[in-house]
Amino acid sequence: MTTYMVCCFRRRFRPASNEPSEAIRDVFQAYAGGDGALGEEALSRFLREVQGETSDADLEESAREIMAFAAEQKLLKKGGGGLTVEGFHQWLCSEANAALHPRRGVHDDMGLPLSHYFIYTGHNSYLTGNQLSSGCSEVPIAKALLDGVRVIELDLWPNAAKDDVEVLHGRTWTSPVELGRCLEAIKEHAFVSSPYPVILTLEDHLTPHLQAKVAKMIKETFGDTLHLSESETMTEFPSPDDLKGKIIVSTKPPKEYLQTKSSKEESQNGDTGEESVWGEEIPDNKALMDATRQVSEQDTKRYVKEEEDMEKVSQLGVNMEYKHLIAISLTRRKHDMDEDLKLDPEKVSRMSLGETAYEKATITHGAEIIKFTQKNLLRIFPRTTRITSSNYNPLMGWRYGAQMVAANMQGHGRKLWLTQGMFRANGGCGYVKKPNFLMNCDKMFDPRSNLPVKTKLKVTVYMGDGWRLDFHRTHFDKFSPPDFYARVGIAGVVADTRMEETKVIMDNWIPTWDHEFVFPLAVPELALLRVEVHESDNHQKNDFGGQTCLPVWELRSGIRSVRLCGRDGEMMRSVKLLMRFEFT
Repeated sequence: MTTYMVCCFRRRFRPASNEPSEAIRDVFQAYAGGDGALGEEALSRFLREVQGETSDADLEESAREIMAFAAEQKLLKKGGGGLTVEGFHQWLCSEANAALHPRRGVHDDMGLPLSHYFIYTGHNSYLTGNQLSSGCSEVPIAKALLDGVRVIELDLWPNAAKDDVEVLHGRTWTSPVELGRCLEAIKEHAFVSSPYPVILTLEDHLTPHLQAKVAKMIKETFGDTLHLSESETMTEFPSPDDLKGKIIVSTKPPKEYLQTKSSKEESQNGDTGEESVWGEEIPDNKALMDATRQVSEQDTKRYVKEEEDMEKVSQLGVNMEYKHLIAISLTRRKHDMDEDLKLDPEKVSRMSLGETAYEKATITHGAEIIKFTQKNLLRIFPRTTRITSSNYNPLMGWRYGAQMVAANMQGHGRKLWLTQGMFRANGGCGYVKKPNFLMNCDKMFDPRSNLPVKTKLKVTVYMGDGWRLDFHRTHFDKFSPPDFYARVGIAGVVADTRMEETKVIMDNWIPTWDHEFVFPLAVPELALLRVEVHESDNHQKNDFGGQTCLPVWELRSGIRSVRLCGRDGEMMRSVKLLMRFEFT
């Protein structure tokens, strides 16, 4: 029995048991032989009929691997028999039976131009916390790269003496980090988790002599891994395969930087006053908001002086070494969407839009955005009022083909979980091929239209386990075992988006829900399965018990093990769910 103290009384609860649920026992009995065990032939039948494996070669290999796993773990029936129900359950919960195939790796065609892929993109990659007063460091850059992020952003500013370059969020209280440390972190970690190219986007606020210094540092640090374009213009981007192991610099040509505001400064003027249709995640933090206004007032005079200084140095010319580093040019916006989205048959480029300007553009120019992103790159970045490093819903970018939907990787929350879920696809390499309908020039996709249902996804949540191993016995409730419930839903086009939940299982560390959900899907190619577990609390806010987000188009049919992550997106050590996925 499990005992909890309430004042001077003892409350006794049945000990947690990880035995197979009744539903799993029923599945086992449907295939087990007369001896109550699952032999290799019956196991192959289960793999074909329930797990959806069709190839005879795959069936034989899978059956052998499962039996070898069971023999190693001593889960076979004594006397050389088949798999016991306990062994069957233990294999179902193992990593070898994960919802996403553990050995599939990169499987998309990686030989197409960069514009054909969603690319894992970071925003203000050097920040350790909020956008206003946190520190700047190379550590979050290294972590982002190790997590599979392929687009790193650095903001470059002169130091106080105007003789060196610092990386920081300009006109805030963020503390700077040396550019050299950031470049070294990129060099060391760029290709640890993925061999595909890293794109380095630079927000440059530098004079020509400091641009020359940056050019020298980048060349010396990256050496042969730096991709230099043979021409200033190209009619088509190279492919991820072409650029394997390469670091690519993308920024606005220097002359334009000296004569215009940066894209971030444009967003400060144009992106305020309208909330995202997906809702705010910024808490009501009056101290931070007051501080923002104070910084703005204090920096107004300095900002004007910096702009005047930049106008003066524009007469000094452009550093050509720095200009030659730019392999993907950022085009200057004309602030007229008809002009901004006009296609140039002679060259491809990259454009940046703040989230609010982009959201407005999807209403008036949705088809033009999709057409533009079939050849060119579009980067969307969070609006500047997201001072707590919260994020917007990335699906509003992916629905229209935007490749670089930039996220604050330090801003944990549901919106970032969606980004992490998308890039679990294609082996976690940071590049996910866009659905074919987003590349169709003849019939333009409209995510807002009344779309027919393509398929239905039936999801069964059987049970969960692992909290008793990862958390203290009083973490969720001081006086009893936790009361868990699961939330399951779809994030995708508006027609597919919904969220459901199971009943609450009271006082149990290993809850068994056996709950079925059915999700009609109009666009499964853009659908993400959301899973969350919470601990119900009648008197306070419900406690968080784990989450994950998985690309629907890569889910394996059948009964599968689903590992859960913490708020920060990192896998929890032991917590997992047993679920079933059926497409009809």
